[in-house]
Amino acid sequence: MKKTKQVGELGAVIMGQKLLWWGVVALMLLQGGSAYNLVCYFTNWSQYRAGLGYFTPEIIDPHLCTHLIYSFANISNNQITPEWNDISFYHPFNDLKKRNPKLKTLLSIGGFKFGSKGFHPMVDSTESRSIFINSAIQFLRHYDFNGLDISWLYPEINEKSLFASLIHEVAVAFQEEAKKSRKEKLLLSVGVAAGKQKIDNSYEIKDLARDVDFINLLSFDFHGSWDNPLVTGHNSPLRKGIHDQRNSAYYNVEYAVKYWNSQGMPGEKINMGIPMYGRSFTLSIPTSNSDVGAPANGPGTPGQFTAEAGFLAYYEICQFLQGATFKKIPEQQVPYAVKGNQWIGFDDVESVETKVQFLKNLKLGGAMIWSLDLDDFTGKFCKKGPFPLTQAIKKTLESAKKA
Repeated sequence: MKKTKQVGELGAVIMGQKLLWWGVVALMLLQGGSAYNLVCYFTNWSQYRAGLGYFTPEIIDPHLCTHLIYSFANISNNQITPEWNDISFYHPFNDLKKRNPKLKTLLSIGGFKFGSKGFHPMVDSTESRSIFINSAIQFLRHYDFNGLDISWLYPEINEKSLFASLIHEVAVAFQEEAKKSRKEKLLLSVGVAAGKQKIDNSYEIKDLARDVDFINLLSFDFHGSWDNPLVTGHNSPLRKGIHDQRNSAYYNVEYAVKYWNSQGMPGEKINMGIPMYGRSFTLSIPTSNSDVGAPANGPGTPGQFTAEAGFLAYYEICQFLQGATFKKIPEQQVPYAVKGNQWIGFDDVESVETKVQFLKNLKLGGAMIWSLDLDDFTGKFCKKGPFPLTQAIKKTLESAKKA
């Protein structure tokens, strides 16, 4: 009788261990489905767009992205400072975490208009950098951000060491603050260039890899109305084009990702940028057969809502496609469209799905999008529901399928 009881107890223990094991396996599989980052930028100037282009934090779906980055804060007197009404947006932005406790939010400093000039004189000495870092920690904690994104676009070759010092000192300070406060460590990410020359000039990649939680690779703006000679080219081609020679062979997502990786940035720390916008051109000789490399004489006509020459949000592109000639660039796996004297290269649902499969095959950390307010967030323009590109990226990241 006693032996029977012991056997029964042993069986219960084994069964319990099996259940525990299968629970662990199930949890791993569940986590594996959402193991990739989906880092989404929000731009504080999208509040100024009229009508259906108007966008504020309350419009964001808190379950869409794993990380949200608020852009951009400024630097004044060596301290982090908000723009005029940012504080009123910080609360609804970070309150999104109440609806999705897994969501992480970061505050970005810098940006294209800020450039390199905005980081001086803060970055010029150990003392001024220390003042900034201490102010940043207090600011992030006070407004309930989970981290800092530094979008220095882009350090010049003579600023390379200053940039490296800033990043390293921020990383060390975040580690020390977490130990003292016993709070979760603040995240540190960096928005980085995709062009080979800028990569070489701006970054000590192995040092950067040691210090950051992840990088957000700006793998777009490979072509635009700044090109010389001015011919049509795609904003964010996945691969090299058949006509790409010399430096042009570097102007694609695949090259940028693999170059960062080969220079020492681990794949799992790379979030590959996918744009929610296209770059447009005004053709010199209007024809619906205008291919990549067609002569242009300037940027495309500004969009109704974004009002920037040579630039259209995805929802504006959906408007443009009505009556346009739609084509694909087979080897680059991205679309473009032509209407009258207007030519635009952009991403659609199919191309972003292809890009996500590409990044999954390379075992990258995930995707980054620029930006949420440029997707068709109302769903009224493309007729594919709200945030169709971001939703497609999210769905493909979570899929177990391999390309």
